[in-house]
Amino acid sequence: MVKRLLSLAAALAWTFAIFAGTATAQEKININIGTGGTGGVYYPMGGGLANLLTKYVPGIQATAEVTGGSNANLKLIGAGKSEVGFSMADAGWNAINGLEFFKDGRIAVRTLMVLYPNRMHIVTVEGTGIARLADLKGKRVSTGDATGATRTMAWRVLDAAGIDHDRDIRRENLGVGESVNALKDRKIDAFFWVGGIPTAAVSDLAATPGTKIRLIDHTEVIDPMNRKYGPLYVKDTIPAGSYRGQEQPNQIASVWNILVAHEKLSDQVAYNIVKTIFDRKPEMIAVHKEAQNFDYKYQTNNASPIPFHPGAIRYFAEQGIQLK
Repeated sequence: MVKRLLSLAAALAWTFAIFAGTATAQEKININIGTGGTGGVYYPMGGGLANLLTKYVPGIQATAEVTGGSNANLKLIGAGKSEVGFSMADAGWNAINGLEFFKDGRIAVRTLMVLYPNRMHIVTVEGTGIARLADLKGKRVSTGDATGATRTMAWRVLDAAGIDHDRDIRRENLGVGESVNALKDRKIDAFFWVGGIPTAAVSDLAATPGTKIRLIDHTEVIDPMNRKYGPLYVKDTIPAGSYRGQEQPNQIASVWNILVAHEKLSDQVAYNIVKTIFDRKPEMIAVHKEAQNFDYKYQTNNASPIPFHPGAIRYFAEQGIQLK
């Protein structure tokens, strides 16, 4: 009798284990991460993040998606098609306030963490006659993908410089990879790109035989931009040698990159995402060196004007950082 009871108990335990395993599999959470184009920094960094979350957070299956960048990622989050996305802080500000690209409705996003500074590149090559912002007038210029936040910042730079983005340039709406190819083929004279350094597509342009890259200084527009749009932009530098043939430091405007999620994302999932990024920071640096900028000191409400997610607030509070 005892043997039969033990056998029955063992069978029940085995059956329970099977169903418990099935339930666990069914409860796996799929996280879609909006990144950017393949020539930028968001895409490889998003792929690295997806791998980390899938590998180290039980119950999460994460996937990185190629997108048009910040604005597209915010729209995807608002539509429930992505849970997490990379964004520039100014694009996120527009999203939560229903401004510009988001006039059709506010997006309820929250900051998970401040990532790294997104540096404005105004790129041309020798032979175009462009040496300063004013020289863009009358030229063929790409201001970025129509759904990306590069366009938002590019138009603000042009406006602050007294250049009308519709009348004063022959404007194209190309992503960074397309812009590089168009500049190589002399179909455009210059392009705007906001990204980390080095950006793969810009490195490719600089390495092209017979091409001498030129990056245009533009710090004079920062104060007018901040007076009009708020304290979003800071003076920064692309160090000399960041790209082949770049002999001088490039004086530029930067805006912070942030990782965002919908406000309804589970607090625990948000907590796990941020904790995993900081716990596994060396693995993110191996993906792209901009991850060296992932730092507790940058986690402030000044760096990101978008409120932090409650799950992120809990994680950072454990590190002694008070956020809202």
